[in-house]
Amino acid sequence: MERLLLCILVLLSSLLARAQVCPKRCMCQNLSPSLAILCTKTGLLFVPTVIDRRTVELRLTDNFITVIRRKDFSNMTSLVHLTLSRNTISQILPYAFADLRGLRALHLDNNRLLLIGPDQLKGLPNLRHLILSNNQLQDISPGAFDDFAGTLEDLDLSYNNLVQVPWDTIRRLNNVNSLNLDHNLIDYVPEGVFTNLLKLARLDMTSNKLKKIPPDPLFLRIPVYAKSKGSPLSSLVLSFGGNPLHCNCELLWLRRLTREDDLETCASPPDLLGKYFWTIPEEEFICETPFITRHTGPLVVMEGEGAVLRCRGVGDPEPSIHWVSREGKVIANTSRTISYDNGTLEILISTVQDTGNFTCIASNAAGEATTTVELLVNPLPQLSNGTSSKVPEAAGPSDILTSAKAALPVSANETGASPDKGVAASEVSSSSVLIHWYPQWHVPGIRMYQIQYNSSSDDILVYR
Repeated sequence: MERLLLCILVLLSSLLARAQVCPKRCMCQNLSPSLAILCTKTGLLFVPTVIDRRTVELRLTDNFITVIRRKDFSNMTSLVHLTLSRNTISQILPYAFADLRGLRALHLDNNRLLLIGPDQLKGLPNLRHLILSNNQLQDISPGAFDDFAGTLEDLDLSYNNLVQVPWDTIRRLNNVNSLNLDHNLIDYVPEGVFTNLLKLARLDMTSNKLKKIPPDPLFLRIPVYAKSKGSPLSSLVLSFGGNPLHCNCELLWLRRLTREDDLETCASPPDLLGKYFWTIPEEEFICETPFITRHTGPLVVMEGEGAVLRCRGVGDPEPSIHWVSREGKVIANTSRTISYDNGTLEILISTVQDTGNFTCIASNAAGEATTTVELLVNPLPQLSNGTSSKVPEAAGPSDILTSAKAALPVSANETGASPDKGVAASEVSSSSVLIHWYPQWHVPGIRMYQIQYNSSSDDILVYR
């Protein structure tokens, strides 16, 4: 009898161990082999702690959950579908989903998320569907989607406050079928960002701040439609309506898609305001050749001083401006020059070799306009190393010329320059040198000392 009771107890304990633990007020469905827990509208403030770790589908919609913690979904390796929609989630701790390696769908829509950091969605290598719509997202870290960039099929970022999205990650969504970026504040789309998204069937960028949309090879390879209904399976549904589009020659490619059911309208220029694309003849999508409105006149500076060259241009679209040196090379940002987007070129320290004509080029899709600015750099007065000291007659910027012999240490035990030498160098190595100088003359007006050097591997001079 005792042995029978013992067997019954062992059997009961085994059955209890296998029994599903169902959170309070939740509905649990054990349909082998799937285990689903539904906790909809149950007033939850946190993710329940008694969830069976073998759960395959978990729905926690319409609750008051505010934070997702690391322990909430620990060891839930079987979870495939997780729905956290319509809560008040404002914080997801790093690696909160790290154990959900089998998760395929994650719904976080209608919450209060402000940003997605680099570690909040780590550990989801099999994710197929990510829904983040109707939050308050302002920023998404560049590496936030890296773990599932190759598997994601559906990405919904609509109805947020995004000015930009991680475009480098978007380029790598090779399996994405639906991409919803509508109702945000996006004002820029990189050229060619959708080129490799060969499985893309729907791209929605409705109601953003786009004035310009660059053409993409993807749009030219497959048929493009404005609505899903009636479109073939091997096509792309493309929506750009509700943007303040500037209808000039840069958008002629979109007009030539001839989608007569589109919703795109023109916000500018004034004569096309409010008109639908398909009602506007192609010849009205025009651009205006740029012309330069003002620029710096002839400029004279002393060697070593800074020089600022300005150039302004107008056109439709707004022209980009760059400068070309007298050798015909485009001037980029270096240790001595800064080229600004507004057309200003700043030479931080001028040299005599800079003397000449600098060309300003304003260019856009319709053409370009050029003008030249003459720069004259006067050399500094030269003071030779004579045996007698004398004060220069004219006060102002000066330079000290020294021979190569004077630039080397006199002996191994010399640690600096003596007062009778102009400049001396010591502690010379392959990457550093200690320079000493003692002014021999009192020259009023000296504002700076300039050191010029270059590497033995190139001829580019650096000034400090």
